[in-house]
Amino acid sequence: MRKYDLVCFDMDGVLTKVRSSWAWIHECLGTSDEEGYRAFCNGEIDEEEFMRRDISIWKSAKPSISQRDIAVLFRDMPLTGGIQETLASLRECGIKSVIVSGGIDLAAKMIAEEFGFDDYIADSLCADENGLLTGEGKKNVDLSDKGALIPPFIERFGTVKERTASVGNSFTDIKMFESTGTSIAFNPTDPYTEEAATYTIRSDSLSDVLDCLLEEERFIRRTDRHHRRDRGRRTSSF
Repeated sequence: MRKYDLVCFDMDGVLTKVRSSWAWIHECLGTSDEEGYRAFCNGEIDEEEFMRRDISIWKSAKPSISQRDIAVLFRDMPLTGGIQETLASLRECGIKSVIVSGGIDLAAKMIAEEFGFDDYIADSLCADENGLLTGEGKKNVDLSDKGALIPPFIERFGTVKERTASVGNSFTDIKMFESTGTSIAFNPTDPYTEEAATYTIRSDSLSDVLDCLLEEERFIRRTDRHHRRDRGRRTSSF
């Protein structure tokens, strides 16, 4: 009998090798918004203003930039290894998988469709009738409370908190951790995320989370992997 019915994955830094899908667009266009990033982290601007600043810089670099242009740029975004194996194994066990991210929904959609996630939610880029970016973004995910998005998924897939797991990498995922029965800090970027998680895994392959999610008799760990795991139980919370 499976332990979980649903797993909620963060995207940026977990499913992707880049810090953020927003930062990836900057990298592709040769631009940067480190000033806006610091202002957001310091609480000087809100998420909506952070999005406006990012998009404004993109439009300055390419005035006619469209949603299609953004989607094309995501085709080359480096992804974490092992996503296909992870999703296939979860699906084989009847476990649903969703993406919950403060990244860009065009990236989440691409990853969800490529690997077979059951659903996703992420922030959107507003566009006009021709698909050109207007300069505004739509906040679908509140980074200060990603946990609020988990109960609707739990209800939709007919399960409970105790049979739901989450995978994240930063302090913005802590509320999501608190809304699930089990949480995994995958290559955590800060000590707070690690302390808040049930398990911590540092690896180049997402498939290592399967060690924590699947029953031993349903999942045989491959012995030819060369990366290390930290599977110690975390008991403190944030």
